[in-house]
Amino acid sequence: MSGFRHVVMFRWAEGTTTGQQEEVRARLAELPALIPEIGTLSLGFDAGVNEGSYDFVVVGDFADRYAYVAYRDHPAHRAVVDEYIKPILDQRAAVQYEL
Repeated sequence: MSGFRHVVMFRWAEGTTTGQQEEVRARLAELPALIPEIGTLSLGFDAGVNEGSYDFVVVGDFADRYAYVAYRDHPAHRAVVDEYIKPILDQRAAVQYEL
């Protein structure tokens, strides 16, 4: 297997509504149609099985690191981050790695 993976986890700020969380998911789900460099984009809410987990995860697979950077810097992605994620974000953790 070859490629490049981006994993990012979010912990939402206290008081974040379910509607705000769903809006983040919906906006991120639109990105594969707008950004051709995205291979796959998997989105998920924490199942609540383990205490201390993050609230939401994004796993993106790309052909290579250059495709990831194109996604990272794409105006459509930046708009989702700035308009929907940052206003409700408490913590973020991310890792990128070669497959």
